[in-house]
Amino acid sequence: MINKMSHVSIYVLNQDEAREFYKNKLGFEIRTDAPMGPGMQWLTVGPKDQPDLEIALMPIAEGMMFTNETAAQMRNLVKQGTFGFGVFECNDIYATYEELKAKGVEFSKAPKKEFYGIEAIFKDNSGNWFSLGQKESSEQVAEGSK
Repeated sequence: MINKMSHVSIYVLNQDEAREFYKNKLGFEIRTDAPMGPGMQWLTVGPKDQPDLEIALMPIAEGMMFTNETAAQMRNLVKQGTFGFGVFECNDIYATYEELKAKGVEFSKAPKKEFYGIEAIFKDNSGNWFSLGQKESSEQVAEGSK
């Protein structure tokens, strides 16, 4: 049986710029940065507290996966924010939100209490969008029911 996921990919418009965004703005570690053939780089990042997950920052380029026409379509779709949805969790969403905003991360939704916890929405420098969430503790749930 499958017991976990170790790698997932996010399509990016520029791999070098994505490396800087995920490392310097989100604070992720570079896990792997290795040549993968002519002009290709296998680049993975991940949150420091989750060492068993590698997020591959995949450039959209003509070649193994895409024709020139398909690559152009994919780049357009990524710019529009139609790919790359994911959920990142943090312990203090308000502090994390302020820290990321100060680093230039663009948010389309400030932290807001939802039925599943507190959530903010941001996008990376390619246009992929992500939820930043904080689960409510049992104490917060109990306080909310008073």
